Amino acid sequence: MHIKPKILKKERLFSSRLFGIERLFLRFSNGVERQYERLATPSTPAVMIVALTDNGNVLLIREYCGGTEDYQLTLPKGAMDPGESVFDAANRELMEEVGVGARTFTELKSLTLSPGYMGFRIHVVLAEDLYPEQREGDEPEPLEVIEHDLEDMDLLMAAADCTEARAIAALYMVRDIVRARVVDNKGADDE
Repeated sequence: MHIKPKILKKERLFSSRLFGIERLFLRFSNGVERQYERLATPSTPAVMIVALTDNGNVLLIREYCGGTEDYQLTLPKGAMDPGESVFDAANRELMEEVGVGARTFTELKSLTLSPGYMGFRIHVVLAEDLYPEQREGDEPEPLEVIEHDLEDMDLLMAAADCTEARAIAALYMVRDIVRARVVDNKGADDE
């Protein structure tokens, strides 16, 4: 059984409006001490939404991403407002970024990104039973919404602008859920 190292001290090295860098002074159970630097985990959780249409397609967005300095094809996502539930945040983000709401939500998994130096988590949510609903969001320009066949993941993987690992993982999770439903429905039809 692993025993978590003891945090001897935390030191804030840098802070900006969005990010912070911390140094952790750790002592492991075998007595070895190390210093780790990490991005400070934001207090605001986030959601990423796979909006599944009635015909089994997913709704993607193309938006400008400062980290890559380019437009990326990805899933709608955003920070949760204080006191907002995962599903309320998912529905709000869908309305703001895609122009649809959903009646059914399933939380699939909480994902991390580079957990060796970041504690940030994003809740992946499957949204179904979609309906048109537009809300004003905080995007600096209108987002391009693209409907894509979930079974054609090879096309997405070949796209130079589809690189966000969290979105790719979420799409594969939902593709497998949809495939399992087809098998279950086929089995029920055969009975």
